[in-house]
Amino acid sequence: MDRGKDDRKKNSNVDIVAVLETQIDDLSPQVFGYLFDVLLNIGALDVFTQSVMMKKSRPGILLTVICPVDKIEVCETIIFRETTTLGIRQSIQKRSILDREIKTVKTQYGDIRVKIASQGKGENKTIINVQPEYEDCATMAREYNQPLTKIQQMVLDAFTD
Repeated sequence: MDRGKDDRKKNSNVDIVAVLETQIDDLSPQVFGYLFDVLLNIGALDVFTQSVMMKKSRPGILLTVICPVDKIEVCETIIFRETTTLGIRQSIQKRSILDREIKTVKTQYGDIRVKIASQGKGENKTIINVQPEYEDCATMAREYNQPLTKIQQMVLDAFTD
């Protein structure tokens, strides 16, 4: 029996994802920014790195890619093509996710989107987190020569008013 499908029926906020990992110690760090963009553009859910100590006491990078199960092959193809790795570990995991919606908040500098994360339905719905969209805030900060943190706080204040 596929426990993942069974769990999803009980709780619509449980998802099944693939976690792809590989350690790399012989690749220019400049490649990682490009690799992140390519992987995220093809549908990876998250991409991140961590510093690790590898065999023979060499510093290296642990690359982790979280993706939908149906994107494993394309993500692995990109990782093999763009890096020097010789192998990628796969694991399938369940993850709990919050419901998300995007709303627009009007500010003195213009409209800025916020991501609202919530749990529950109807009267039992609880907002867990509200985050201004980084790119919108960064654009306004540059355009109006304001600190990014000031723009972000202004958005949060406007959302709660």
